[in-house]
Amino acid sequence: MKKFVNEVDSMLRESLSGLIEAHPQLLRVEFEPTFVARRERAPNKVALISGGGSGHEPLHAGFVGRGMLDAACPGQVFTSPTPDQMLAAAAAADTGRGVLFIVKNYAGDGMNFQMAAEMLETENATVLVNDDVAVENSTHTTGRRGVAGTLVVEKMVGALAEQGAALAECKALGDRVNAATASMGVAFTSCTVPAAGRPTFDIGPDEIEIGVGIHGEPGRRRAVHMPADEIVRTLLDAILGDLKPQRGRQLLLHVNGFGGTPLMELYLLHHAANRRLKAEGLAPVRSLVGNYTTSLEMAGASLTVTLLDDDLLALWDAPVHTAALRW
Repeated sequence: MKKFVNEVDSMLRESLSGLIEAHPQLLRVEFEPTFVARRERAPNKVALISGGGSGHEPLHAGFVGRGMLDAACPGQVFTSPTPDQMLAAAAAADTGRGVLFIVKNYAGDGMNFQMAAEMLETENATVLVNDDVAVENSTHTTGRRGVAGTLVVEKMVGALAEQGAALAECKALGDRVNAATASMGVAFTSCTVPAAGRPTFDIGPDEIEIGVGIHGEPGRRRAVHMPADEIVRTLLDAILGDLKPQRGRQLLLHVNGFGGTPLMELYLLHHAANRRLKAEGLAPVRSLVGNYTTSLEMAGASLTVTLLDDDLLALWDAPVHTAALRW
């Protein structure tokens, strides 16, 4: 295993320390329990809290800041954070307007965030993100997995919360964006969890995993490597089959890298997906391309499509200032 690491047990603390040192005007970190929060508590707004296992950076800590999250709780690599982290993050971010948890649909995350919600004395609600159309049930989940669509939910709900919306409004929007979003990914290689020291799964040099999960969970099928246009067709067939958009519908197209795929290839995928969507009579009017929901050094990518209307378009376009997303 070749990674930039001193000691596996200190890797998360050192990484978070580097994140804060790189963005000292934006973020702060607390340890024991661990969470990342805005440097200054945002006044008079619903507090948005998310989190999950590390290894998916910049999700979630990289999206803490103006227009997105108020705090994020990172667990160890591919391991859920604990309820005490969530309670501490909520206490640090709460302004009296309530707390909204944004949770990817994995068993550990769901259980621990639910425990925190039940223990939290302030008013709170939860948005469960389950945008992955690859499988209905898999390792770590009951129902669909939460993947790169989580970013879209966090961005749009973050914009609404920044405008002063109430907790119930933010919760309703989160559920609406989740229902309008679908994702699916493909992996060329596995990743290596530092504590394990070996690849999470074995895959042949000419094989790809279609519908892979962001922890290396198996997808729909193992296939022989194919041209990019065929991969895009396979992913979009599943995504569009789930969303069933009407012709002329405006869309957000998010091409997400898993950590080990060059931007050159991600933009190639965007070109192929954009061409396919337009051929279907759809209108991809917004795009986001890059490594935003990663799986350590896994080579591969996912496509995410969100159905837009005027309200969602305005929320996507609203200003945002985080370590990883800014406009």
